[in-house]
Amino acid sequence: MPFSCTDSLAERRRPAVVVSSPQLEPEHGLIWLAMVTRSAKGWRGDVPVSDLEAAGLPVRCMVRPAKIACVGLPRIQRKLRTLRPTDWKSVKTSLARYST
Repeated sequence: MPFSCTDSLAERRRPAVVVSSPQLEPEHGLIWLAMVTRSAKGWRGDVPVSDLEAAGLPVRCMVRPAKIACVGLPRIQRKLRTLRPTDWKSVKTSLARYST
């Protein structure tokens, strides 16, 4: 998924985690995504991916719930796999910290 960089107008293709409910896409044609990064500079609320193979990721990564995007389904290039339930719970907890 092309994700905008915060420090420039460029986009970088990277994995992401769908964080919207299943109702959003059929009703509005949109999906909310949390960025996945392999950056060593962690942000508060980052969630390490505990099982890279289950997630379909080749290297150590973190989900960054503080950085989300709203995109249409055509922008998603392919589906990888899924997060472990414990990782998904941590992502939801981190998202809740930033939402009202």
